[in-house]
Amino acid sequence: MIYISVVAGKEQLFAIDMDGKNPSQLTRDDADHEDPAWSQDGRKVAFVLIAGGKEQIHLMNPDGTGVEALTPAELRTIHPSWTPDSKKVAYCTDDDLKPPKKNDSDIYLIDVASRQNQKLVSGGVNTFPVFSPDGAKIAFRRMVGETNSEVFVAIADGREQRNITNNPAFDGWPAWSPDGKKIAFASNRGNTNYQIYMMNADGSDVRKVAPSEGRATSPKWSKDGKTIYFTNCQKADFTFNCEIYAAKLDAYESR
Repeated sequence: MIYISVVAGKEQLFAIDMDGKNPSQLTRDDADHEDPAWSQDGRKVAFVLIAGGKEQIHLMNPDGTGVEALTPAELRTIHPSWTPDSKKVAYCTDDDLKPPKKNDSDIYLIDVASRQNQKLVSGGVNTFPVFSPDGAKIAFRRMVGETNSEVFVAIADGREQRNITNNPAFDGWPAWSPDGKKIAFASNRGNTNYQIYMMNADGSDVRKVAPSEGRATSPKWSKDGKTIYFTNCQKADFTFNCEIYAAKLDAYESR
């Protein structure tokens, strides 16, 4: 597992065993590092390097070596996500150029070997792209109002977009299950803090994964599909304290 931890005021990337043991620091430069994503073949990590007022997706080896820029320097790029064959990376342009107001952002797909860039989704605020395990579909978050965000699914080239959450709350951070049958996501529906939910890939049978205090986002599935990991942040004095949680789905299903 790869995660972010603040060291001397900078967001650095760390790797850790799935049981929470043996953490190791991967990045050590004077920059911020966000949105780490491990390739499916385990050979590369994509992440956002923030330095000099720029946000640009970079690649590195799993031990932190071999850092190289991936996306065009003229774009401010975030939220990388690999295709199942580990040959391409989906990403989006920054939707927070003048917060709290959202600006339009597009979803792209870039070939790692050729650096050929393809726009998949445009028109409005589109973020957090992630491909289904078979590579046939892409899920992403789209703003449909100032406070309404939905999870959309389209075919891999961005066509046939469908809103599958259809809820007035703020839904986002989609993550496909390993078998492609489920999508986990975060939502503040029900006038609560952000919680982790899962649904069928068509948006039906929405269920809360596990109750949590704070702001739970960014779900990730284990390879066997039996656990969902997520980040939970709570206010602590003048900052936030964020921790990684694991929700065992077999225990949840048995209730």
